[in-house]
Amino acid sequence: MRIHLIAIGGAAMHNLAIALNYNHHTVTGSDDEIYNPSKERLQKHGLLPETMGWNPDRITKDIDVIILGMHARKDNPELKQAKKLGLKIYSYPEYLFQHAKDKKRVVIAGSHGKTTTTSIILHVLKSNKIDFDYLVGAQIEGFDSMVRLSDAPLMVVEGDEYLSSPLDRRPKILHYKPHVTVITGIAWDHINVFPTFENYKSQFAKYIKTIEKGGTLFYYKDDEHVNDILKKIKKPTFEAEAYKAFESTLKDGKTIISNEKGKPVALGIFGKHNLENLRAAYLVCKKVGVTDAQFFKTIKSFKGAAKRLQLLHKTKNCLAYLDFAHAPSKVQATMNALKAQHPKRKLIACLELHTFSSLNKEFLTEYTRTMNAADKAIVYFSEHTLAMKKLPPITTDEVKAAFDHPNMEVVTDNAKMLSALKRFKWDNKNLVMMTSGNFGGLDLKKIAKGLIK
Repeated sequence: MRIHLIAIGGAAMHNLAIALNYNHHTVTGSDDEIYNPSKERLQKHGLLPETMGWNPDRITKDIDVIILGMHARKDNPELKQAKKLGLKIYSYPEYLFQHAKDKKRVVIAGSHGKTTTTSIILHVLKSNKIDFDYLVGAQIEGFDSMVRLSDAPLMVVEGDEYLSSPLDRRPKILHYKPHVTVITGIAWDHINVFPTFENYKSQFAKYIKTIEKGGTLFYYKDDEHVNDILKKIKKPTFEAEAYKAFESTLKDGKTIISNEKGKPVALGIFGKHNLENLRAAYLVCKKVGVTDAQFFKTIKSFKGAAKRLQLLHKTKNCLAYLDFAHAPSKVQATMNALKAQHPKRKLIACLELHTFSSLNKEFLTEYTRTMNAADKAIVYFSEHTLAMKKLPPITTDEVKAAFDHPNMEVVTDNAKMLSALKRFKWDNKNLVMMTSGNFGGLDLKKIAKGLIK
């Protein structure tokens, strides 16, 4: 088929384009701006648009399918032309469902832990030579792309609750109709489209209703909001099973769990939240036919997904990590994990407020005391980013008051953040940089190496 992607530069969209191209479709795309790594990857596969911007002349009657990304607007000139010509228009979750409608569908949903849980499942399935398609939100070691589409009988999807497209204001997860699903937990996010927590929570109530008859839901046992939703379902047509974290011990800086025979298994990941993610992945893998022996043998080699407690640099008594944590629940989970793993080391934590929610004055109090496990906290936000997102200004004092941390510095200049980090004597200290952005274009790996010598 001939397929055109409007807003091809997005993380999921450009990976989808590469997967479609690999399957011998004729793929074209457009966007107004494309940044790395999307730009380099599209260029490598011959899919980078020759010119940036929207051009309705690109849209012709011989295009079979338009896939519309969330970055485009309702009045996009190419979208208008596609509608005028009566072309078939899908959001990417709609397209994925069309591809997977005859497959067994596994969807990992929830406000946090989705990427890691999905990544563990993918790692185990691949290591055990089980054929599957997938979509995941981060790069994983051993995988060339974040999307695979084939004739495999199984599809594993990281289920994002954000909106599907400018034409479809439903969360992406509502399209997939899973046979097996996980809900890792519910914590308010995406305030720009879900203005109240109840509105956000209701999207998961709708999602649970889309589980296929006879399907299975695994959910985190101690999440009060998932439990509340499930109590209100009078006659569920699916099986629901609660889970908790694997029990573990700490030895020589390594997290140890027990396999099916009670023998120790050393992990490449750590933290209570990751042990919860691991349990969810274990249950899903068992459900799709992975044995206990297969799971515990292959989980030892899982090192995590990109930007999820990713080790940037280490010395004998210092470690520097990069983490995608940006929502309050993710920030707190990362803080607690690092402090628990290295209780005798000082923890220095830097957080960039980058998303619509995190930069919204009404949402800031959701971060109250989320960084308190850190001995020193530095919060950075860019006034330029606020302007670009057309959000009202916030002050450094407002941010500091919202976090309520006893030893916090708030800056709007990344050079000041670097100056603050350089003042520390990096001995018996750990550093974590948390962001869904890049701290104003900084090379974080280079900075970590420069600081920790």
